[in-house]
Amino acid sequence: MDYDVLVAGAGPVGLMLAAELRLAGVRVVVVERRAEPDTAAKAGGINTASAEAFERRGLLPAVEAVQGRLPFQGERTRAPFAGHFGGIQVLADLVDEQDPSLRGRGPHWYVQVPQIEVERILGERAAELGVEVRRGVEVRGFDADEAGVTVHLDGSGDVRVAWLVGCDGGRSLVRRLAGFEFPGTDPLITFRQAVGTVEGAELLGRGWQHTSTGVYVYGPKPGWVRTVELDGPPEDREAPVTADEMEASLRRVSGVDVRVTEVAGGGTRFTDNARQATTYRRGRVLLCGDAAHVHSPFSGQGLNLGLGDAVNLGWKLAATVRGWAPEGLIDTYTGERHPIGAWVLDWTRAQVAVMRGDAHGSALRAVVTDLLGTQDGATHYATRISGLWQRYDLGDGHPLIGATVPDLRLDDGTRLADHARSGRALLVDLAGDDRLAAVAEQYTGRLELVRGSSDGAGVSGLLVRPDGFVAWASAAGVSDPDGLDAALTRWLGTTPQNCFSGMEK
Repeated sequence: MDYDVLVAGAGPVGLMLAAELRLAGVRVVVVERRAEPDTAAKAGGINTASAEAFERRGLLPAVEAVQGRLPFQGERTRAPFAGHFGGIQVLADLVDEQDPSLRGRGPHWYVQVPQIEVERILGERAAELGVEVRRGVEVRGFDADEAGVTVHLDGSGDVRVAWLVGCDGGRSLVRRLAGFEFPGTDPLITFRQAVGTVEGAELLGRGWQHTSTGVYVYGPKPGWVRTVELDGPPEDREAPVTADEMEASLRRVSGVDVRVTEVAGGGTRFTDNARQATTYRRGRVLLCGDAAHVHSPFSGQGLNLGLGDAVNLGWKLAATVRGWAPEGLIDTYTGERHPIGAWVLDWTRAQVAVMRGDAHGSALRAVVTDLLGTQDGATHYATRISGLWQRYDLGDGHPLIGATVPDLRLDDGTRLADHARSGRALLVDLAGDDRLAAVAEQYTGRLELVRGSSDGAGVSGLLVRPDGFVAWASAAGVSDPDGLDAALTRWLGTTPQNCFSGMEK
C-alpha cells in the first residue's frame, strides 16, 4: 500500500478526518481538485458539539480568536438571537440555560466563524501532524477489491490504498462511481448569498423578512445579502453569482428598489435538494460529510453534521487500519451517523415549508412562531442546533452513556478536554479505584488513564470514546466492573487476558 487511507476532498470535513487519522498513526493522503481553498461564502459558524470536538483537540482557541476579529461582533459578548428556523428568529433570552442539555455547555450555542477560517485552522492542524495534502489533483476513478483500492489520479498516476473516503461534496464522484444509492427529495427553492456593495440598504428590513415571493435577510455583516426564492432550482448552479443576479433576486423578494453594484469574493447558490446515501460504506469505500448527505443550509447544520461524521469515523477507521478494531466497529459509523443525518434532512425540509408565501405556509409560520416564542420552544430549538441532543445507543445504565462527555474540571486545575489531545479513549477514575489503573495498562496505546476528582460530577468512573461519547459510566459510590469490561471489549477490542480476571470485585 502507498497509503493506508486516501481522502478525496480537502474541505473542512476531509481535513478533520485526515487529522484524526494521522493523530492515530495512520498513513493518509488528501487530494483536492482545487488548487486553492474555496473562498465562496458558505457556512457561518460551528455549533456547540463541533466546538467541543475542537476543544478536545486543542483547536478551539484558534476558532475563538477568529470570532473575536469579526467586524460585526464589536463589543457584543452574546448575540440577541439563538438562531432562526426557516427565517423565524429565536430570541436567546428565552432559552433556559439551566436545561439539563445546556447547563454548563453555553451560553453560546453557535460560534460564528466563516467556513473558510475553519478550513484554514484544520489545514494548519493537518500540516502540523504531517498529513500530505495534494491540491490541484483530481480523482478520475478507482478499482476496489477485497484487499484495497487503486485510485486513478489526474496527472499523478495511480495510488494504492487500503481505504478510500469520499469527502468530495454533494456531487461526489466517489459516491457515484462506487454505486451508492442516494434517494431523497427534489429541490423547490434557490438560495443565494453574497457579500457586496448594496445601495439603498437602509430601505431593507433587518433580520429575516418573509414576503409573498420569498425570504431575504440583510446583515449582520455590512453588505451580506441572502435571498430565498421558491421557484425551483437555478438553471446553472456553476455559473458565477454576479451583482446583477443578486440585485434582481433581492428586488424580486423584497420589493425594494436597491442596487447591488459589486460582489466581493465568491457568491454561492444552494437548493433544498435533500438526499442521503442508504449506507456510508461499500466495501473499502466510505462517504463522509456532504458526499453522504445533502440538504439546504438553514440553521447551519451542514458543516457541523460533516464534522461529526469525521470525528465518528476517524478513530474507527484508524482502529481498523491498525488492526485492533473489534468486529463490526467500522459499520457502527453508518449505524450511528445515518439517523442523525436523516434528522437534519427533515429539520431543513420543515424550514422550507414555513418559508412558503402562500396561505398554507403563512398559517404554519404563525403557529411555529408562537411556539418558538415560548421558553420551552426556544430551549428545544437551542438544544437541537447546538448538537447536544445527539446520542448514540451505547447501552443502558447511567444517563451519560451514549451522550457527549461533560468537560469536567478536575481538582488539579485541568479540564477533561485537556486530556483528550492524543485522540485516544479516556478511562476517567474519579474515585481512586486502583483496578482502573490496571485496566489502562491492558490497553496501552488505545487508552489513557485520567485520575482525580471533580466536585458535583455525580460519577465515579467514565469510559470516553475518542469521539467524546461516553461508553460507560459508574455513578458515584457504585462499582460496575462488569459493565466496564463489556464496554472496553465492544469499543477497544480484546486484550491478552480479561481485564478483571483474577481481580477482587
